[in-house]
Amino acid sequence: MTEGNHREEAPATPEETYSHAQIMTILSGLLLGLFLAALDQSIVATAVRTIADDLDGLSVQAWATTAYLITSTITTPIYGKLGDLYGRKTLFMVAISIFIVGSAACSFATSMYNLAVLRALQGLGAGGLFTLVLAIIGDIVSPRERAKYTGYFMAVFATSSVLGPVAGGLFAGQESILGIVGWRWVFLVNVPIGIAALVVVMRNLKLHHVRREARIDWFGAAFLAMGVVPLLLVAEQGRDWGWASPQALTAYAVGLLGTVGFLLAERRMGDDALIPLRIFRLRAAAVVIAGGFVIGASMFGAITVLPQYMQIVHGASPTQAGLMMVPMVGGMMAAGILTGQVTSRTGQIRLFPIIGSGMGAVAMFALSFVSADTSLVWMMTGMVFLGLGLGQCMQPLTIIAQNAVPPSEIGVATSASTFFRQLGGTLGVAVFLSILFGSLGDNIVRAFRAEAGTLRAAAEAGEIPRTAADREVLAGLADPSSAGGVFTSVQDDSSVIGRMSDVVAHPFQVGFAESMSAVLLAASVTLLVAFAILSLLPQVTLRTSSASAEARAEQQALGD
Repeated sequence: MTEGNHREEAPATPEETYSHAQIMTILSGLLLGLFLAALDQSIVATAVRTIADDLDGLSVQAWATTAYLITSTITTPIYGKLGDLYGRKTLFMVAISIFIVGSAACSFATSMYNLAVLRALQGLGAGGLFTLVLAIIGDIVSPRERAKYTGYFMAVFATSSVLGPVAGGLFAGQESILGIVGWRWVFLVNVPIGIAALVVVMRNLKLHHVRREARIDWFGAAFLAMGVVPLLLVAEQGRDWGWASPQALTAYAVGLLGTVGFLLAERRMGDDALIPLRIFRLRAAAVVIAGGFVIGASMFGAITVLPQYMQIVHGASPTQAGLMMVPMVGGMMAAGILTGQVTSRTGQIRLFPIIGSGMGAVAMFALSFVSADTSLVWMMTGMVFLGLGLGQCMQPLTIIAQNAVPPSEIGVATSASTFFRQLGGTLGVAVFLSILFGSLGDNIVRAFRAEAGTLRAAAEAGEIPRTAADREVLAGLADPSSAGGVFTSVQDDSSVIGRMSDVVAHPFQVGFAESMSAVLLAASVTLLVAFAILSLLPQVTLRTSSASAEARAEQQALGD
């Protein structure tokens, strides 16, 4: 809708600028872009082992994920700042275009190193998708009304969380589709979705933007990369390098120098900074950014380890494990919709992330009692409550952050919130996986010793089929710590457990469940920390005008 369609004597309201039908049309394009980014993370994770096998790069497969993670994380605050300065529509279209080109290029990869470079290109576009989608919604819908559309965002995350592993397994399992190797469709599927998003946004999104001239924070961007890249590298590679190895210590030192340089650069740039430090003096913004960082660590950690439990202990395939996450994502979706409706009608939003983080902590604690014999019903019930808790945190935290800053800086607030949540998630996954695998070997040996008598009796009675994996394990009965190398190899390739008979596999499942229990207990404590942080939230009064409408009203006032 053009400028001539609103009254000159009063600030435009969201309803006067965009009708519900127009918002839904625009939202369809934005959600397609969001779906691209959300789907890519889960679909590639499921197929990456097949991809690495085909490209003869199994030992370096992590670099394909690390390269994408680095570029997408670093560019998140850059997109937010540039959107505030120069407008978000064009920038969003650029981000989608880069993502499409990167996705298409990935499908032609000839080696894992080649794929890592192309995934880095893809990440340059992905960094703008999450941030710009949320910021554009802030431009066209007021914070209070914005909560009504929360359910659509949660639906995208829920769909991608379930569909990603299913599609990834399907494509990876096909030798060829339409004459193209199956796994290459993991990337090619992004192309038509991205083009559809581009067309919808190009035709329907019309944003009023007040261009601001400002210095470009080149030093801030450079120091941000210097501070974050080493941390992401050590988070992804630390278990292989060793957390106190020379490589890790070098990464810590470089990261610390980069962080100090970034803080000094941001202080020097003032309002023109990539992430202006003064937003951390706004209590609401500082609390939700810190709380989001901690929640991101716990949430992404749970999303990473729960499917592994389903696969190793309950023998689920990657596709089945993805479907078993439905209770959690369903709970997140239900909580997001309810939270949005209540917020829209009452204007109350402060309590939701506080209650949600507390509920999530209790659910994680209940799930921490998991064992090798825990029923799926118990797991699914706990996951529903975990989803109900996390679903009350995600969008409300973003809305509060956007509401805490002036409309002209909604992109900075959104990108800062997203950036720190992603960073927290990456570090959380690294820590939780370290807890998992750091204790796994000892727990398996302990469980193996506890069940040694049962195994001997079963072997003597001929009740064990004696597969190759069984024989390796039985050969180590006298010395469980050696066990033919199975105890160490299972940490690199857990599929060996599926080739054992049930009685032989049980001690391994017990060991994994005990390590998993420690991870979930740590995640529960992490969410308690988030609960304590979010309890510091001040009272929040949501604005009733969109950022675009307020910017237009401010421009009119200056003109008068």
